[in-house]
Amino acid sequence: MTDLFKTSPVPPLAEALRPATLDEVIGQRHLLGPGKPLRVAFESGRPHSMILWGPPGVGKTTLARLTANAFDCAFIALSAVFAGVKEIRAAMEAAQLTLDQHQQRTLLFVDEIHRFNKSQQDALLPFVESGLVTFIGATTENPSFEVNSALLSRAQVYVLESLNDAELRELLLRAQQTVLTALTFDEAAVNTLIGYADGDARRFLNLLEQAATAASNASATCIDSELIQNALSMNSRRFDKGGDNFYDQISALHKSVRGSNPDAALYWLTRMLDGGADPKYLARRIVRMAWEDIGLADPRAMQIANDAAQTFERLGSPEGELALAQATIYLAVAPKSNAGYNAYNQAMAFVKHDQSRPVPVHLRNAPTKLMKELGYGHAYRYAHDEPEAYAAGETYLPDGMPDPAWYQPVTRGLEIKIAEKMAHLRELDRQAKKSKG
Repeated sequence: MTDLFKTSPVPPLAEALRPATLDEVIGQRHLLGPGKPLRVAFESGRPHSMILWGPPGVGKTTLARLTANAFDCAFIALSAVFAGVKEIRAAMEAAQLTLDQHQQRTLLFVDEIHRFNKSQQDALLPFVESGLVTFIGATTENPSFEVNSALLSRAQVYVLESLNDAELRELLLRAQQTVLTALTFDEAAVNTLIGYADGDARRFLNLLEQAATAASNASATCIDSELIQNALSMNSRRFDKGGDNFYDQISALHKSVRGSNPDAALYWLTRMLDGGADPKYLARRIVRMAWEDIGLADPRAMQIANDAAQTFERLGSPEGELALAQATIYLAVAPKSNAGYNAYNQAMAFVKHDQSRPVPVHLRNAPTKLMKELGYGHAYRYAHDEPEAYAAGETYLPDGMPDPAWYQPVTRGLEIKIAEKMAHLRELDRQAKKSKG
């Protein structure tokens, strides 16, 4: 008897359009095109363990399922968010049973493998080494840092990329041909959806699904940008505040400032703000850039960076973000010098490995009679009493330590004047030593 109360759930658009063959996969041409690594691996007939590294929504799970189908493997999926050693052991027991009873190998797919700790990753090793399972791990984080070396050495790493605009348009066309057959999209709507998808195919399909629902509710067959803006809740762009994407964008911001490109610097700053990065963190990084890459070539840069950070503290978001933007522009166009940064690093490295040299007697303070009797401070020359307020020929380094010349001003900005002043003082030293000689 038919169950009148039983209905089949309608699969989400992302599931309905999940590729059934390798040729149906959209994107990842650098891996799946003719003669490319993953295509060759599929055609070889020999499955191997691998780690699929890439941003969300680019087909990691799909490729794992296609691998299992291509090599007629049983498929076991674990999420590292929820699974532990107990679940790993249960999966291995199931894999062994499948092998014993059906002579079928198992593909073990671990989503977000970077969330497994060392002991959980170690629990996988014996079964990967023995060949009981073919292991595929998916991660959005750099496996060099998040996957232990023993497991990493037993798996080939493939880097997946975000889908580009053309590939997302191809995905839209497929959706219209198979599921959304009654809907059309104007160009502005397509551009809006692609922009908010941010290269994430799953997110793009979810947005399409929301747009289709909104159109149905409005009895519309053409989706335009106005319908999308009114009906959909557009979240920020894809942005992982603690992952590779975060540090890659910080690196791009810093290098754009260092490279004196204000537009690029503004782009990366606003990308991070739009993605939800903490403006206070960005303010700290801007201050760091001022000291590291501008330095004494333009001391105003440090003041402007500090003022911008204080302005944000006072105004908050979004008003205070303008101060961060203007500080970023100033730093980008300011003359650059890492002379102070290099000098500091060299001095730190020297001191770390050098002996503890005593302070020269003439530089020591002498607050007591005993110290004076021991000669502390004797023959110290008070610079303000000397011509040009400079004690030419005086030494300030420990006895026997050669002048390291760590600080070397660059020929940019204020450091041009600093270099001229230092050259003049060195000449006074030379003349003083010559007169003594």
